[in-house]
Amino acid sequence: MIRITELKLPLEDLLGQDAQSNTWTRDAQNLNTSEWLAPNQSGPSFAKANSGAGSSSDTLSKDSLKAPSPTHQMDANAPPALLTLIFKTLHLSQEEVSTLSVYKRSFDARKNPLQVVYIVDLALKDEALEDHLLNQKHAVVQLQRAPDMRWSPLVHLETSVMKADQAASGMKPSTLSHAENTHVNEPTAWTPGLFDDAQKIHLLQRAFDEHTKNFLQEHVSPKDGQASRKSSSLTSTPHRPVVVGFGPCGIFAALILAQLGLKPIVIERGKKVRERTKDTWGLWRKSILKTNSNVQFGEGGAGTFSDGKLYSQTKDSRFLGRKVMQEFVKAGAPEEILFAAHPHIGTFKLVKVVESLREQIISLGGEIRFGQQLVNMEFEATAKLKSQDVSQVASRKLQSALIFDESTQSTYALPCHHLILALGHSARDTFARLYDLGVPMMAKPFSIGFRVEHPQSLIDRARWGKHAGHPLLGAADYKLVHHASNHRSVYSFCMCPGGTVVAATSETARVVTNGMSQYSRNERNANAAIVVGIEPEDFRAQEAQIEASFQEEMAQEFVATPTLKLHGKNLLADEVHPLSGVVFQRHLESQAYVMGGQNYHAPAQLVGDFLKDQASISLADVQPSYKPGVHLTNLSGALPQFATQAIREAIPEFAKKVAGFDLPGAIFTGVETRTSSPLRILRNDKLQSTDVEGLYPAGEGAGFAGGILTAAIDGIKVAEALANQVLNQTALKSI
Repeated sequence: MIRITELKLPLEDLLGQDAQSNTWTRDAQNLNTSEWLAPNQSGPSFAKANSGAGSSSDTLSKDSLKAPSPTHQMDANAPPALLTLIFKTLHLSQEEVSTLSVYKRSFDARKNPLQVVYIVDLALKDEALEDHLLNQKHAVVQLQRAPDMRWSPLVHLETSVMKADQAASGMKPSTLSHAENTHVNEPTAWTPGLFDDAQKIHLLQRAFDEHTKNFLQEHVSPKDGQASRKSSSLTSTPHRPVVVGFGPCGIFAALILAQLGLKPIVIERGKKVRERTKDTWGLWRKSILKTNSNVQFGEGGAGTFSDGKLYSQTKDSRFLGRKVMQEFVKAGAPEEILFAAHPHIGTFKLVKVVESLREQIISLGGEIRFGQQLVNMEFEATAKLKSQDVSQVASRKLQSALIFDESTQSTYALPCHHLILALGHSARDTFARLYDLGVPMMAKPFSIGFRVEHPQSLIDRARWGKHAGHPLLGAADYKLVHHASNHRSVYSFCMCPGGTVVAATSETARVVTNGMSQYSRNERNANAAIVVGIEPEDFRAQEAQIEASFQEEMAQEFVATPTLKLHGKNLLADEVHPLSGVVFQRHLESQAYVMGGQNYHAPAQLVGDFLKDQASISLADVQPSYKPGVHLTNLSGALPQFATQAIREAIPEFAKKVAGFDLPGAIFTGVETRTSSPLRILRNDKLQSTDVEGLYPAGEGAGFAGGILTAAIDGIKVAEALANQVLNQTALKSI
């Protein structure tokens, strides 16, 4: 297959293309809220999503590895003008094409007329012709071999395990040659119940299926001869893996574990997404906060109440982002996210997508427990191992997790040897407990600032010029950065075109802002966080400050749970306490609560007044979207002076890139403090805690991701690492 890049068409060439013109307008303009909050009856089910030839699953079966059918499979998202350009440029006829699909579509507004830029994957019926085209130079476009983007988990049997298995079974080396080489030379097709190698069925399924013996008798060929021997050798069933947190990272960690047959148990302190949505709106409409059910906590995580942006700048050589996108589409997300340069889903659609992903996990044997919180863990000392790499030898091994059940107000011990911490960046009480348990962590940089709102029409004109309002373009966004004279970096973050600013606190008497928009992005305001990067040295806290900030957690009592003492480990003289960032965030959020009137209203100021350092007394061009409301004031004291100074310097510079950005009547709303986790939970190259074997810190809360896509990708990686350990440990015990 060939990948064609630099395919450019003037926007005018796509006028009148019905399939394209409706891309951003097919969402209902006036969604019925009551219908959205009702139980999902029309959303895509797992069974429906997996049926039919149009399924976009990345999980491979043997049939999916066959060559495409020699028919003309043209992507409906490829307009006729694009097809004409391809055929003309490469001197091809439609009859020579086997398949054609749009991989990416973006816009280049630097030239007039505005250009629509495509990347297309093309397969020809004649492979020799493909080779011929790849060896030619083309003046306009670039050609390369299209990469294989199918997901194949990095889960395999270690060589030592297979050699031991070979010796125990008396099998010839050739019997295991395919399994031994698979993870080195070629992808492995893993789906529930369909594995590429009989040995893996033995080693994986017998450990996690309650009816292992029946499974092997029914599904393993008699000629293998190993089922009865290995089934009888298994004396106990290992504990099921546990995932703590059901945001993007936790969802995809659980999904991958379920797809690999490991039947995970998910612990989530919040509620199901629709119940959680009602509680969230309780804060927005009535100023009533539920601390475990809000923008931060509950099914779907903080990403559910956001723009649903699905792009990042991180390297993704394995195309795990593609796996995430395809699972979203299979769960009901718009197909456009597979090729849009800046894909997004939007909150209303994310609700149904999250529900469908939950349904798939459960259908594969997983279990999700809502209203339950990790409050403690138990360990056992590991054996002293001789190793040249001391960093890879954990001093403790995970034995069980203590879970608090909100419905019964009681705790229970959940035996587990493998636990993924997919906490999210706001699980501050859990961070404190982990520190108390001596789990290695460190303070890390993050950013603080305000939300700014402009009329969306202003941003559209600044970005698209005369093309503003074109249905293919949709609401314009921006990405800005300025390096201030005080050596601070100011940048736009989480830009939400046609969206709203939302109340995102999860703690009593604190104010936090975030941005959100729907798939249609048709609200009147554009908003983005304008934030300043800060380093651990900026928020160093002393022990007394930390204890004062965590008084509530230290006084909180769970049944059969030791009192939090914040002992942790002894810090070096120049080391910043890992919880210092949380203390700093809480200080700013509490201050914003007071500045807003102590009723969850947010402090706000017109941009013009902010630049003049004077309090605002009335609104102007922009009606703020933050609910429950705003209180006009002077935001100068809401952030440290260095941050305020840097933002004041940045706004006029941003206006040079986006005309009108310094609109005096635009409005700042404070404060934005939870851009990313303020700490990192340390892990080794096996993605386990550097001190606790079987504990896998993951995602945004652990400091390894930022946003929906990167968190989901990290969830996949950690799930693969966990499956690798389980598979090989189970194999060694059973041989």
